[in-house]
Amino acid sequence: MRLGTKAWNNVVIISMLLMIFFLNGLHHKLNPQTESEGPQRLLPEQSFVLALAFPGFKIERIGTSWRIDGPWQAQPKQLQALISLWQTMQLDVAQVSLHQEQALSVAQFWLAAQELPLSYQLYQADGQYYLFDKQQQHWLVLSFEQAQQLFAPLTLDKL
Repeated sequence: MRLGTKAWNNVVIISMLLMIFFLNGLHHKLNPQTESEGPQRLLPEQSFVLALAFPGFKIERIGTSWRIDGPWQAQPKQLQALISLWQTMQLDVAQVSLHQEQALSVAQFWLAAQELPLSYQLYQADGQYYLFDKQQQHWLVLSFEQAQQLFAPLTLDKL
């Protein structure tokens, strides 16, 4: 059986697609990402934040400035400082598995070049505050002061 030029082109195209499919996942198997020790950044490095939302509050980027929708009264410099704090904050990974019923608060970030928002849930347990990173599926431990700074529009109770 002889293949014509069109048939050989199809064979080459299909074999290239199969090769791309197999090699695309191969680098994940050869170089698995290990969880790094020490403090973890909350937001990806060099991330461009478009909006931050808390229950009842939404902070949005308007050009080079920020505005807030909600009852919290803040100046654009305060809003920029809050966003910068989230971008630079590093927290230690907690080796806990909490089964909390309801989070104290939730922070959602919309970043440029990402379809879905990043979500962080704040919990309080055993005299400590914890932040659950839904994307990475791990718990981060934070002090009362850090929780108060990150969730500035909300009033948190000191433990």
